[in-house]
Amino acid sequence: MTDKSFIDDWQKSRKERLEGLTCANLSPLLLAKDRAALASAITLIESDSAELRDEANALIKSILHQTGGAWRIGITGVPGVGKSTFIEAFGKVLLKNGHRVAVLAIDPSSSIGGGSILGDKTRMNWLAVQDDVFIRPTPTGDVLGGVARHTRESILLCEAAGFDVIIVETVGVGQSETVVHSMVDFFLLLMLAGAGDELQGIKRGIIEMADAIVITKADGDNKVKAEEALRSYQNALHLYAQREDGWMPKVQTCSSLEGWKIDTVYQLIRSYFELTQKNGAQDLQRSEQNSSFFNDNIANLIQQDFFGNQTWKEESIKYQEKIKKGLLSPFQAAEEMYAKFKANR
Repeated sequence: MTDKSFIDDWQKSRKERLEGLTCANLSPLLLAKDRAALASAITLIESDSAELRDEANALIKSILHQTGGAWRIGITGVPGVGKSTFIEAFGKVLLKNGHRVAVLAIDPSSSIGGGSILGDKTRMNWLAVQDDVFIRPTPTGDVLGGVARHTRESILLCEAAGFDVIIVETVGVGQSETVVHSMVDFFLLLMLAGAGDELQGIKRGIIEMADAIVITKADGDNKVKAEEALRSYQNALHLYAQREDGWMPKVQTCSSLEGWKIDTVYQLIRSYFELTQKNGAQDLQRSEQNSSFFNDNIANLIQQDFFGNQTWKEESIKYQEKIKKGLLSPFQAAEEMYAKFKANR
C-alpha cells in the first residue's frame, strides 16, 4: 500500500466515523453513562468540521442540565515530576472513596501529524482498565499554551456521563498552566525536591495560582530533601496575602510509587471543596470562568471569521510581504488591514 492510498483510506474511515456523531445518537447514551459514547462525543467536539459544529453545540446544550457536579482538578508540574504516576496513585484513592474519575491529559502534538505522543493510557496501566475511569489523551494542536481547544467542553461531557472527579493534566510548559487554571476548581502544582534551589526559577504567578503544592518522589534518599523543600514552600506561601475564598494553600510531600501520603492529599483536596462549596466561593469562581469563556470564544470566532475569509487571507499575505521587505511595520500593517476590513463590512 502506498503512502497516498494509506492516507486516502484513513481519511475515508475517519469520515465514516464522524458521520454517526450526532446529538440524537450520543446524548441518551452519554446520560446513561456509556463510556464509548463519551469518547465519541469528545471526538465530535474536537472535530474541525464546520458541518459538525452545530451537532456539537446541540449535544452540549442537551446535557448541560447534568453538568457542574464534579470536582474539577488541574494538575501541573515540570516534565519528570511524575504527573502520570501521581495521577495513577491518586486515582486509586479516589476509586477507594467511591468516586468515578475522568482524566483529560493534555499532550504535546506531533508537528507533522498533529497526533498525541505521550500515550497516557500506557503510562497509567492499572487506572486505564478500571470500569469507573475514563482517560482521554488530547493533542494540543496549535492552541496557545498547549491546552486543547475543547477541553472545557470535554469537562462538561465527562460530568454528564457521571464522572464526579475530572482531572486535567497539563504538559507543564509555556502558558498551559494559566489556561488550565481558568477551567478548574482546584489547581495542584507538583514539584521535585533535590533539583537545586527549590524556589529558583519558579514564577510567582504559578505559586499564586496553586491551591496546593505536592512534592513528589519523597521516598528513599530523597525523603529528607523533600521535607526541606516542604519547609521552603511553606515559608514562601506565607508571604502571600489572604485569599478571598478563605482557603490557605497547603504544601504536602508524597511518594506515588509507594502510595505514601496520597490519601492525605485526597483529604486536603476534599477539605478545599467542602470549604468553597459551603462559603459559595466555588459558584462565584465558576461564574467568573464562564464569563471568561464567553469572551474568549467571541474573540476566537471573530478571528476565525476574519482569517477564514479567502479575501482577507490573500490580503494578509500581501501585508506580510510588505513587512518582510521593510516597507511597513507590523503595527502599521495591522492597522491598515483592519481599516480596510471595517470599511468593507
